Amino acid sequence: MRARNSMLLAAFAIAIGAALPALPARAETVVRYGISMADIPLTTGQPDRGAGAYQFTAYTIYDPLVAWEMDVADRPGKLVPGLATEWNVDDKDKTKWRFTLRKGVKFHDGSDFDADAVIWNLDKVLNDKAPQFDKRQSAQVKTRLPSVASYAKIDDSTVEITTKTVDSFFPYQMLWFLVSSPAQYEKLGKDWDKFASQPSGTGPFKLTKLVPRELAELSKNDEYWDKKRIPKIDKLVLIPMPEALTRTNALLAGQVDLIETPAPDAVPQLKAAGMRIVDNITPHVWNYHLSVLPGSPWTDIRLRKALNLAIDRDAVVGLMNGLAKPAKGQVDPSSPWFGKPGFELKYDLAAAKKLVEEAGYSKDKPLKTTFIIAQGGTGQMLSLPMNE
Repeated sequence: MRARNSMLLAAFAIAIGAALPALPARAETVVRYGISMADIPLTTGQPDRGAGAYQFTAYTIYDPLVAWEMDVADRPGKLVPGLATEWNVDDKDKTKWRFTLRKGVKFHDGSDFDADAVIWNLDKVLNDKAPQFDKRQSAQVKTRLPSVASYAKIDDSTVEITTKTVDSFFPYQMLWFLVSSPAQYEKLGKDWDKFASQPSGTGPFKLTKLVPRELAELSKNDEYWDKKRIPKIDKLVLIPMPEALTRTNALLAGQVDLIETPAPDAVPQLKAAGMRIVDNITPHVWNYHLSVLPGSPWTDIRLRKALNLAIDRDAVVGLMNGLAKPAKGQVDPSSPWFGKPGFELKYDLAAAKKLVEEAGYSKDKPLKTTFIIAQGGTGQMLSLPMNE
C-alpha cells in the first residue's frame, strides 16, 4: 500500500480595512503544526523517530550535502545540490566521490561551513573514537551510510568519500547525512544534551524553543543561503499529536493550523469545514518485510506471490477515504526505478489460493506468520487501518 503524503490546512479569513491612514507593523506569522510523532524528534543533527522525522527537525534546521528537490508536487523529487554544489565520481577509481562544497554558507551561530565541518560531522556519526562522537545520532544514520569506507578533506571546499565498492546510488545515501556546527558544540561545553536545546545548523529555520513532548518552536532564518527556500512564515510550532483523531479534532477546534495525515473517517467532515487537503506523490510504500532466512516458509516465492494476490488494496484505500493509492511495487510507476516487473500486484483470491496449495499449505496445514508493526512515526501514520 502506498500512502499519499497528505496535509490539511485550516482556512484563514483576513479582513482589510479601507482608507486607513497608516499601515500598522506587520504581525508575526505563526503556524501551529500537529505532527504524527509522540515527541519532538532529536534536534542535534540526525533526528530519531524514523525517516518521517526529517521533515520536522532535519531539513528545517539542517542541510544535507545532497538534497531532495522539494518544490514539486506532481512527481517524486530528484537529487539537487544542497551544501555541495556538485559531486563527481573519479574516472580512474569509481569508489572515490568528490563533493564540491558551497562557499559563503554560515551556521546559525555565525561560524563558517567548510570541509573541516563536514569531516567533523562524518566523525560524529561514523568514528566512535572521535571526541564528538554521538551514539544517538550515529544510531540514526550509520546504517543509512553503509557504503562509506573512508573520507578525507582535499581542500577547504572539497571533500572526498571512498565507498567500499562501486556504488552508483551512493549520492542517495548522502540525503540522510546532515551537518551541525562544530563551533556551537565547543561553545556549549562539548555537550550534546545542551546542543539539543540550542542547536546550530545551516537550515531555513532556527530552533528557538524546545519543550520535550510538548512543542518545538522554529523561527525563520532570514540569512538562509537558498533564497528560494527562505520561509514565508516567521515561526513554525511543532506540536506532537501521535493519534490521528486527536490531530483532526485539534484542527477542527482551531488549536492548530496544519496537521499531517488526518483521520481517514473524518475526511468528509474536514472538507465540509472548509479545510484544504494537500497531497503529492511520494515514494512512501508500506511494505511488509517477510523473512527469507533459511528455514522460513517465505523463501518460497509462490507464497510471497500468493500473499500479494490475497490483499484487496482498493478496499483498503476505500477505508482511508482516498488518503492512499494501491501500490504497484516498491516505488511509484512514475519512478525510473520501477523497471518492468513480470509479476503484477493485483487482487486475485483464486490465484492466491492455488499458489498456497501448490506450496503445500491448506486449511488442515495452515501457514501462520507474526508481523511486527511500527509504534510511531510515519510507519504508523496510516498503517493502523491497513493492519486491521
